Amino acid sequence: MSGIFSKLFKQGPGIKNVITLFHSPNSPASLRVYTLLKQANAASVAHATEDQASSHEAHNKAEKTEFDLDVTEADPTPDQLRSILEFVGSGSASKVVQGATDEGDAVQKLKGGGSAFQRPVTVDWDQGKVVLGDNESEIMKLIREIPKETGKV
Repeated sequence: MSGIFSKLFKQGPGIKNVITLFHSPNSPASLRVYTLLKQANAASVAHATEDQASSHEAHNKAEKTEFDLDVTEADPTPDQLRSILEFVGSGSASKVVQGATDEGDAVQKLKGGGSAFQRPVTVDWDQGKVVLGDNESEIMKLIREIPKETGKV
């Protein structure tokens, strides 16, 4: 399923990857991830603006990693949860939803409400990749692996 969203919805150049942070403002780990993603996104937007404002040919050809950041405090939908579990692997349900034994159990526990969903979870839907928790190096790796957009002259 990796890249399905990309194949279905991306229509051409200039379309950015979407990275979603399932966030909890009460969690120090989640706040660290939120800050890191905001800074990385701001840096990518700043570089893109520089490239667009410049007429320097070499600058226009520079590669830039751009992504749209979606931050939500809501639980994932059942379909989003299934995708997340597929991305992290079948044996990781309990790392995503507390106490879950498998995908079906994770969906049921999430429907039951409460705080079973383990935040922060960072998802690159287009690449089919997930980072659980606040592992900064893994999050930066996820961002660096976004396909780079090469500016046209």
